[in-house]
Amino acid sequence: MRLPWWTLTLHSAPLRRASTVPAGMSNFVPTCSTTDAQLLNQLQHFVSRARRLFVISGAGLSTESGIPDYRSEGVGLYARTDRRPMQHAEFVRSAKSRQRYWARNFVGWPQFSSHQPNTAHKVLQRWEEKEKLHWLVTQNVDALHSKAGQKRLTELHGCAHRVLCLGCGAISAREELQKRFISLNPDWRVQAGAVAPDGDVFLEDEQVLHFRVPSCDDCGGILKPEVTFFGDTVGKGTVQFVHDRLAESDAVLVVGSSLQVYSGYRFLLAASDRKMPVAILNIGPTRADHLAELKVSGRCGEVLSVIHPL
Repeated sequence: MRLPWWTLTLHSAPLRRASTVPAGMSNFVPTCSTTDAQLLNQLQHFVSRARRLFVISGAGLSTESGIPDYRSEGVGLYARTDRRPMQHAEFVRSAKSRQRYWARNFVGWPQFSSHQPNTAHKVLQRWEEKEKLHWLVTQNVDALHSKAGQKRLTELHGCAHRVLCLGCGAISAREELQKRFISLNPDWRVQAGAVAPDGDVFLEDEQVLHFRVPSCDDCGGILKPEVTFFGDTVGKGTVQFVHDRLAESDAVLVVGSSLQVYSGYRFLLAASDRKMPVAILNIGPTRADHLAELKVSGRCGEVLSVIHPL
């Protein structure tokens, strides 16, 4: 028998449990205080009330898998370095920029592609299986939701595991491109620097001078990761599809995102227009805090692992 949501309780003390972040992968997770028990209970009530939950995930979810984000205080890319991500216009117009990008991406790919889903990814996949989660929109390009088995999923900004030809539109596997890189650059070796959120590593310009970049096998066109670079926009068809899934839902949960990028934030504005209840789980402030009825600060895996999809 289903209990009324107001009778459900989780803890009488703040959440204190073993970390869900594997050893050696916590370097990119920002510090946060212990999650308050009352807020956990409120989040449980929020999830329990929802029948068709719409979830938006961001980079804060994948930091617990060892992938850095851009904006986290003290540990994000912007805090650690003066490096900035590739801009769409620069990639399209400059062969030198594409050479630098792909050289860095080539070096970083073995590590980036090996990352595995963490506790939070697995919890959200189980919510889908139990028909609690209606649709999940991720702003991440790391394929970790897919690796976890998520099916009701939109990768809003694309996926770094796919490659797009800007000429003919052909889609191919990033792993196949890695083989072509190796074939074209058999003797190319560099010492890599720190890893970036989108899968590349930091290399100096002189290190990439002799790196060779292949063209599309079908048309000779420019190859680009099938992701939305900064300065580009998400396709109208994708945006409308997500709006349609939002319209079918009855509550919105944000997990691990500051929502600083408009492509994700727009769906919180739409939810607000629809008077939909919104909850946010994130370490640090978000752009949509004023739209949420509940804000919980904590590590995504640790918090979601104690929330039950009743």
